[in-house]
Amino acid sequence: MAGTTGTGAGTDAGADGGNSDGPGDPEPADGSGADGGPPRPRYRPLLVRRPVAAPRAAVLVLHGGREHGLRPPTLLNAPGLRMRPFVRALARATEGHEVMLAEARYRHRGWNGDRADAARDAAQALAELERRTDGAPVVLVGHSMGGRAALRVAGTVGVVGTVALAPWCPPGEPVTQLAKTRLVMLHATADRITSPAGSLRTAELARAEGAAVCRFELPGGDHAMLRQAALWHSFTTRAVCGLLGIAPLPPEVVSAFALPPESPDGLAIPAVRADRPGPGGR
Repeated sequence: MAGTTGTGAGTDAGADGGNSDGPGDPEPADGSGADGGPPRPRYRPLLVRRPVAAPRAAVLVLHGGREHGLRPPTLLNAPGLRMRPFVRALARATEGHEVMLAEARYRHRGWNGDRADAARDAAQALAELERRTDGAPVVLVGHSMGGRAALRVAGTVGVVGTVALAPWCPPGEPVTQLAKTRLVMLHATADRITSPAGSLRTAELARAEGAAVCRFELPGGDHAMLRQAALWHSFTTRAVCGLLGIAPLPPEVVSAFALPPESPDGLAIPAVRADRPGPGGR
């Protein structure tokens, strides 16, 4: 999908070198290859990046995708590859804390309307992660379409926090499942694929539902998280470690989480490096 600001779906079409599916490239309804090639391997909802014998916690990473697309992600799947540096950063930050790191796997490239394929796959990945960790607490990290999927399943038992990076938050997205959750967001103000205004509105609605919410804004930036990549990585690791309780939450997050449902504060905090504290934001 070729996303536009305010309506974009985290398609990553522009960021991934035009790897979009246009009207001249129809996809079969079953998602199989158009060339009738060999059957796909059996679907597995979870890819464990760091196995742990007796995990005390887990992180589930959900990458981006497209608005529409029934084909499976390719082996060289740019949205998935984009999250590998985050996994490596999380591995360093959680070393020695018995934290399992895993990625959700999607059956299809797209969200696909009411099918909400990525959300269904996220739910399956969570169920498999619960089985493998014997119910250890989980933090979700989702980018773009993966952010939308993470928000859909954030209310699942065992999820203790969600970090949504440039999440796709279209109008009318449900928020009741976010009651009593803890949510940290980061969105670049120059994102032209997913709407910063959409994530702000979702943050406001989630707080009104009773969620503990903190949202940061990165001035300028991009959807692919390539500009100021180190800030994206450090932001994510600090938020995840804080939500898991293995390190203090950033003070801005603590303050925002304590605000009442009607407060508009703490939802547009300027994102800066950890060693350069910035002013408080709305």
